[in-house]
Amino acid sequence: MDLDLTAVAKARAIVLVEGMSDKAALDVLAQRLRIPTGGTGIHIVPMGGVTNVGRYIDAFGPGGLGISLTGLCDAGEADYVVRILARAGFVVDDSRAGLAALGFYVCDADLEEELIRAAGVGAVERIIEAQGEIGSFRTFVKQPAQRLRSPEQHLHRFMGTRSGRKSLYASLLAEALELPCVPEPLMRVLAHAAQPVPVKRT
Repeated sequence: MDLDLTAVAKARAIVLVEGMSDKAALDVLAQRLRIPTGGTGIHIVPMGGVTNVGRYIDAFGPGGLGISLTGLCDAGEADYVVRILARAGFVVDDSRAGLAALGFYVCDADLEEELIRAAGVGAVERIIEAQGEIGSFRTFVKQPAQRLRSPEQHLHRFMGTRSGRKSLYASLLAEALELPCVPEPLMRVLAHAAQPVPVKRT
């Protein structure tokens, strides 16, 4: 954990996310929603992978700094997050509703898919074109391994083909979407962080 714990000690709440693209999208949305970040506001913390969630819960949760926790996870990781929260003493049932009650929200299947689905293929392609990368995208789509994939899958995989590209497009899509069209997990996690509520522990 590379985070300076003193820097978050006065945080209103901490939003745990898997990686930098999640943080990039939430940073943009928090700014659009006028939710303060840093200092005594909310802190959006990338964990470097969901397998690190237990360490962050121990450090920031009731057994550590005692800061209100919330977070995002991918659909494939939801069961793992449930187990870690239960191990940390939180009362959570094995469901998305149970996670949501604790402030943890599930992306279906992940952040990129949520954003692509919300924006639509055409809008995402226009954003890629505005970045001067439409030629690279068209070349990528023509690769033999991509021929049987859907347009949405092409966009998702393209975003992961170069370091920093996921974060770039996560922030651009979060800026481009009308607020009513922003995927529900992203809006709910920020709303929960902005108005943290107590959660039950065993």
